[in-house]
Amino acid sequence: MSGVNKVILIGNLGKDPEVFTFENGNKKVRLAVATTETYRNKKGERIEHTEWHWVVLFRGLAEVAEKYLRKGDQVYVEGSIRLRSWEDGGQKRYLTEIEGRNLTMLGSRKNEKPTVIQGVEAIPAIPAKLENEPEYNPEDDAFPF
Repeated sequence: MSGVNKVILIGNLGKDPEVFTFENGNKKVRLAVATTETYRNKKGERIEHTEWHWVVLFRGLAEVAEKYLRKGDQVYVEGSIRLRSWEDGGQKRYLTEIEGRNLTMLGSRKNEKPTVIQGVEAIPAIPAKLENEPEYNPEDDAFPF
């Protein structure tokens, strides 16, 4: 039996997309997406809680995001959770990202229908680096189960 790893987010971009270009010309875009939940506490006060998510898009989706998305835009993203790790000064670091496979741009222009874009190609095996991050090797991410 296999598992399910699916994430759905609707949120707003906290900044313009960060674009990384690989040596072969393929692109990766990283989005900072904020989701906000509103609820009332025991005293009846309205509380807003915002979570920030790193979303990465590759190739065709990355090119669309680079061209059309800007800070404040609302997006709908479907994807999977990915945990990356690397060594930094002898200390193990971790980063959780959402690897986007489908993207819908919401509310970008008045009276315009949302634009749905689906990934057209497989995601490349080597993601762009974070600052001070060594080359990604999937064999380093082996779990003991």
